Amino acid sequence: MAHSLGTTGKYADFEGLRDKAVALRRAGLSRRQIRDRLHVDNNDILNRLLEGEPPPEWTKRPNAKDDLRAKARELRLQGWTYDQIQVELGCSKGSISLWVRDLPKPERRDPSEQAKLAAQKRWEHELAVRDEERQRTKMVAASEIGEMSDRELFLVGVGLYWAEGAKDKPYARRENVQFVNSDPSMIRIFMAWLDLVGVERERLRYRVMIHATGDVEGAERYWADVVGVDSSALQRTTIKQHNPKTVRKNVGENYRGCLVICVRQCAELYRRIEGWWSGMVVAADQRTP
Repeated sequence: MAHSLGTTGKYADFEGLRDKAVALRRAGLSRRQIRDRLHVDNNDILNRLLEGEPPPEWTKRPNAKDDLRAKARELRLQGWTYDQIQVELGCSKGSISLWVRDLPKPERRDPSEQAKLAAQKRWEHELAVRDEERQRTKMVAASEIGEMSDRELFLVGVGLYWAEGAKDKPYARRENVQFVNSDPSMIRIFMAWLDLVGVERERLRYRVMIHATGDVEGAERYWADVVGVDSSALQRTTIKQHNPKTVRKNVGENYRGCLVICVRQCAELYRRIEGWWSGMVVAADQRTP
């Protein structure tokens, strides 16, 4: 079909020029490249030469809002209001209106219910921001520790035992070294401390304590792996019966009870621990403010 452009000169053979332009377009050239190659300075002429020919993929700019638009439409179809979508996606109501204007309007909600939903979304966003800040603070703090010297581990271990370990009492002489904890990281530090003070692993005995409602076999495998022994090396597990009047929060698949670590032939070690702790207290009292 011939185009009547009312032009002469280099545009007179329009069909021939169009064939060249289409061939270049299909070869993957951009409008600018075709314009320069064919010396077409008139944009209207160039538009007509390329009429019906889609641009190559590489010339298409990605739209950063495509994902937001799709999500906004999805939420609108679920009955969300503009306010709710704005809080969820963080984009303007004007953009939302353009993206969803062809969709049916959701049923009107009670204003108080709508306000509650909007407040809930804002609170969820605030919680996410707080959690991100919390994790960032923890990561920075963890990086501040660096390597731990033997003396630092020694002092940490003494304090850890005095906080969590069994202690001798005037009314019940128990010079035993026994450590109980449900935190695997505490167990690992205590094990490293025992190595530091020269306690052979052969002197250690391990036992799991767990409520009857827990996964006993799973807990035994878990704690055996933490201390690096076969589960068959554990002593008989202590099963604690659940009091139906007590509301327990340590439940679920991550509940593994506690691990008890006992040191054999440990009276001398216990006395040293108690002495070390007393020395630490004296040293702390003597520090200059």
